[in-house]
Amino acid sequence: MCGITGFINLDKDIQNSYYIIRNMCKTLSKRGPDEEGFYFSRHGVLGHRRLSIIDIANGKQPMNFIYQGKTYVIVYNGQLYNTPELRKELIKNGFTFKGHSDTEVLLKAYIHYGYDVCNHLNGIFGFAVWDVTKEELFLARDMFGIKPLYYTIKNGNLIFASEIKAILEFPECMPVLDKQGISELFGIGPSHTPGLTPFKDILELEPAHYMVYNRNGLYKKEYWTLKTKPHTDNFEETCEKIKFLIKDSVERQLVSDVPLCTLLSGGLDSSIITAIASNYYKKEYGEKLNTFSVDYVGQAENFVKSDFQPDIDEKYIDLMVKTFDTNHTKIVLDTPELFNFLEDSVVARDFPGMADVDSSYLLFFKNVKKYAKVALSGECSDEIFGGYPWYFRKDSLESNTFPWSLAISERQNLLAPHIAKEINLKNYIDSRYLESINKIEFLDSDSKENILSRKLIYLTSNWFMQTLLDRTDRMAMYNGFEVRVPFCDYRIVEYMWNIPWELKAYKGREKGLLRYCMEDFLPEEIVYRKKSPYPKTHNPSYLKIVKEKLSKIMENPEAPINNLLNREYILNILKTDGKAFTRPWFGQLMTGPQLMAYLIQVNIWLERYNPNIEL
Repeated sequence: MCGITGFINLDKDIQNSYYIIRNMCKTLSKRGPDEEGFYFSRHGVLGHRRLSIIDIANGKQPMNFIYQGKTYVIVYNGQLYNTPELRKELIKNGFTFKGHSDTEVLLKAYIHYGYDVCNHLNGIFGFAVWDVTKEELFLARDMFGIKPLYYTIKNGNLIFASEIKAILEFPECMPVLDKQGISELFGIGPSHTPGLTPFKDILELEPAHYMVYNRNGLYKKEYWTLKTKPHTDNFEETCEKIKFLIKDSVERQLVSDVPLCTLLSGGLDSSIITAIASNYYKKEYGEKLNTFSVDYVGQAENFVKSDFQPDIDEKYIDLMVKTFDTNHTKIVLDTPELFNFLEDSVVARDFPGMADVDSSYLLFFKNVKKYAKVALSGECSDEIFGGYPWYFRKDSLESNTFPWSLAISERQNLLAPHIAKEINLKNYIDSRYLESINKIEFLDSDSKENILSRKLIYLTSNWFMQTLLDRTDRMAMYNGFEVRVPFCDYRIVEYMWNIPWELKAYKGREKGLLRYCMEDFLPEEIVYRKKSPYPKTHNPSYLKIVKEKLSKIMENPEAPINNLLNREYILNILKTDGKAFTRPWFGQLMTGPQLMAYLIQVNIWLERYNPNIEL
């Protein structure tokens, strides 16, 4: 796990660019706190910041290899889960290895397979290979965008990095916010359209894509996509396949040369991973698994039950710890630090995110990092197995928009009047929604119910899940901490995609099929616990502190948010404790205090990044 960056100029000699690449790498130091490395050639410069996880001695980067007289150099951020199989295949084809790092395996796999390499990988990755002899750059990103990769072209330079902040450090790159960027921030945000960022001309390499840059120009290709086909396995075969794939994915992702743990909420998904990991640790190492959970000061006293958050986690966590005998640590966060780290979470993402959910993640990972360097998380199960409330709500199924973001008119009202005249957020959102829907393949035999569920699962997996994956990567890597997501194994996603909705929602329950599969593996209370999302704080002191801070911002005529957003509308939001914004900003829980925190993050972002606004 690392941070990568570099730039290519095929017309100029750039090998004396030490200070530029050093400064770009410096912005990624939190992603890679352990080591720094550079590679210089006439037309290509690469930089790397390392978080050492596998083969600490032999996994240094940039890594280069001379093969048949040609020099190849790689910078890589990620983890391959099929490294042993790949190494075995490459050895058969004449390659030898100095160590056991997946970086060495990936570089030699690229040399062997060429552009087709990604179809041989099971893992999370964003990487670049510079073919020095051919003067060609190859960039690639994993199937679901678990690892980030951004790029831009400025004055003959192709510049890339794991995070936008490194690109902005390149001398010729300036932050610009145009109409599209404003539409992304306030129409789609904190999600984003695949391939885009809020910054003009700074692009994201889309998940499941690779890109080639050489003297012929830039070429980009999607190397993997979901294939729609009939599901032919019977019920029992389906259950056995799901159980095998989940167990295999979790066990593959337990590889580490540094301390590893799981994140345990007591929900179905984190409990499945914890149970498999705990059994594996006892069998393979004779050791207890370390588990961690998050809570807030005053949570039990102030908790308010809702349809989206029906109960608190503690009793379910205790049950799992007792059942699977783990070493458990509860991290308790307080309101002041939750607020204070809103700014860090903006810097970690490079744009406004999910408010205190982001800062909570950042603080949680900061504390877990004291004990471990790698964690397994239950994220992505809800998207794949059908766990969200909108999968079951008629208004969501027939909304013809993104069901986690229904407050479209409220978003429009948030724009300053002079900007609202130039930008129609509904038109922008509709165009992105239809663009995505038109990519879905359906079967002639699909029922109306299955068509609607396919749409929502596709949208949720490609938009909402991406937002959560971005959050996890940025908040974790800001702490030099790696989080793996076993449910996001492409084999699981491919298999679940074609299972009919009536099976996925077995007995009418969210994740009904997954629950049935786990009946003999987990305690009944865990298996049939109603879905509860990552917890937000219910402490009233949080509303007080964000309200006070946002009020001070609105009193300052120099605050940049006052030039971009509707001052009167925000004042009404403050006056009503957020109730003037009648629906959640995003997802299920971004209401009231979280909306105010998001607006604070917008102001922080405008102050820190100071983009030039083009209308």
